[in-house]
Amino acid sequence: MINVQFAALPERWATYETPLRAAFAEAGLEVDLRLDHAPDEVNYVVYAPNSDLQDFTPYTRCKAVLSLWAGVEKIVSNQTLTMPLCRMVDPGLTAGMVEWVTGHVLRYHLGIDRTTHTQDRWEPVVPPLAEERPVTVLGLGALGQACASMLATLGFPVTGWSRSKKSIDGITCRHGDDGLRDALATAQIVILLLPDTPATENKLNSDTLALLPKGARIINPGRGPLIDDDALLAALDGGQIGHATLDVFRIEPLPMDHPYWAHPRVTVTPHIAAETRPLTAARVIADNIRRGEAEAPFLHQVDRTLGY
Repeated sequence: MINVQFAALPERWATYETPLRAAFAEAGLEVDLRLDHAPDEVNYVVYAPNSDLQDFTPYTRCKAVLSLWAGVEKIVSNQTLTMPLCRMVDPGLTAGMVEWVTGHVLRYHLGIDRTTHTQDRWEPVVPPLAEERPVTVLGLGALGQACASMLATLGFPVTGWSRSKKSIDGITCRHGDDGLRDALATAQIVILLLPDTPATENKLNSDTLALLPKGARIINPGRGPLIDDDALLAALDGGQIGHATLDVFRIEPLPMDHPYWAHPRVTVTPHIAAETRPLTAARVIADNIRRGEAEAPFLHQVDRTLGY
């Protein structure tokens, strides 16, 4: 019997219990899934970083901590977590992110905001074709690659940027500091899907925002700290950035007195771009437990030195 501890907020148990049990059965795993195993009897922890479990020292038999979250910035520095940590790469979450990003890219590309704001007059403005609208995706992990590939399929010339060199069919890939400058220089729309690490904080700042073509649009469904908020507000006020759609913030919920709420060139959405889907996430968890029992490499294991 494999002992699995579920450690997340109480309301998540009601959401995940049935899909997890079904996924374990489908994978042929005999699992005792509970909220209250004795720590020294636990083989795997299904985990959310906002749970009460923060000290992993008693979990001496634990083979892996399997996060329900895509981001691990809130747990990766926990010194008591010495066993393998796996982030969530959920097909359902990825599909949701692709749909959200594609919708907002098309919103900008087709000028939908302008159309809805000029309902009192006849003022035809024909958008360019997708092939005339360069898009840059910062971050080429699972989510970035999926979004970049979808946009390329629609005909957009897509440039992707990552810390290290990558090669993706249909995408112009850049890396490093020089690559970042090249990736931003022609981008009419920029999508941020980088992880939250010390190296990515304020990746869009006064210097990098100035590299963009005047009037470029920003879409951030990644992490709030990727953007220097003061620099973005200044760039919006000065016209360097035409508009920003922001789904993630340094403080959430976004404080009601934050300037983003009232800014005419900012769209705020309440962290809804993508959500882990219990049905598909449970299958990822089950697959990793199956791998652990077979002593095979875990999927999506976090590199502690990189922070993701």
